[in-house]
Amino acid sequence: MINVIGLGYIGLPTALMMASHGVEVVGTDYNAELVATLNHGHTTFKEKGLDELFRNALQAGIRFTTEYQKTDTYIISVPTPYDKFSKKVDACYVVAAVKSVMEVCPKGATVVIESTVSPGTIDKFVRPVIEADGFRIGQDIHLVHAPERIIPGNMVYELLHNNRTIGADERDIGEQVKKLYASFCQGEIVVTDIRTAEMTKVVENTFRAVNIAFANELAKICRHDNMDVYEIIRICNMHPRVNILQPGPGVGGHCISVDPWFLVGDYPSLAKVIDESMKTNDGMPDFVLGRIHTIMKEKGMTDIGRVGLYGLTYKENVDDMRESPTLQLLESQERHLAPTLKVYDPFIRQDVVEHQYHDLDAFLADVDFVVIMVKHDEIRDNMDKLAGKIVLDCHNICHLPGVYHL
Repeated sequence: MINVIGLGYIGLPTALMMASHGVEVVGTDYNAELVATLNHGHTTFKEKGLDELFRNALQAGIRFTTEYQKTDTYIISVPTPYDKFSKKVDACYVVAAVKSVMEVCPKGATVVIESTVSPGTIDKFVRPVIEADGFRIGQDIHLVHAPERIIPGNMVYELLHNNRTIGADERDIGEQVKKLYASFCQGEIVVTDIRTAEMTKVVENTFRAVNIAFANELAKICRHDNMDVYEIIRICNMHPRVNILQPGPGVGGHCISVDPWFLVGDYPSLAKVIDESMKTNDGMPDFVLGRIHTIMKEKGMTDIGRVGLYGLTYKENVDDMRESPTLQLLESQERHLAPTLKVYDPFIRQDVVEHQYHDLDAFLADVDFVVIMVKHDEIRDNMDKLAGKIVLDCHNICHLPGVYHL
């Protein structure tokens, strides 16, 4: 039996996937309300294919509880935030979960850390916790790192098809855990050591963050001299060894906007390119705010209350607002004591900010200037409704006449 600890964006799909492929699974989370929701037959967030996977897992016998189980295998998928001052990973949730596992696990159990951590985190924080309870790693407890590789919006597909990395002290334990993930994963599964597994996951997200920062910096350069950054990137990407990503209003989520900071925090004198790249990405919401004011001035528009931000989530077609560029922009505007912009997102049903709308037509009726912050399918399918509006398109998806871009 597998006890999956942490039933959020990573732990829940992982638990459901294993259960629906014949693995006995108990999911554990300290959040009693979340556990109750699952036990009443409802998922806790929206994701393509998740409800069907949930039904399959329930039929297979998955259970949910706030209690840690006594079993031989644990998968820990709890959040790993970072300290915004030191930029170092905050391993408190991982440490707390491991401590709770040590209270109930039998000797010989395997503890798999799925949470993304900086290289050396398991050595510095996890091993001491296990050894403090009198367990000998490699004999009484087997330690493994299997970093997740999925993204909101396509989780179910990526769980099935993405390649995986298993980091283990002992090769045979790594191979056993590989077999566990191979129960559902159709991608290649590589077994290596723990520190390498830690580093590869962080490097993957850092590569994308740096590439996005390059695109964002190009957008600023092109804006300065009135060039079309999208056409330039399109042509450059025709080169067989060039693959520039697209600029945007900022970077959100709990991977690309967070994980690279782990390297900056741990290697401040070495991670210079990464540091500057993250600052570039973090500065994009302010850049968008500046573009809004410039366009308003150009159009002779004085009432910022008639400006609306389309999209609250950090990416398209999900309900995940973690590190959302729109929320960052609103926070920045609030620091300048400016009136709050109107906001609408079809995926966010609860009120989370001031002047939030829950209907597209009502939102558009009350604004003259629309800023496309998120490229949800809804706005792609309703571009005709933007006719006659001032539009700042942060994703190059609107091709109406007179549209502004980054």
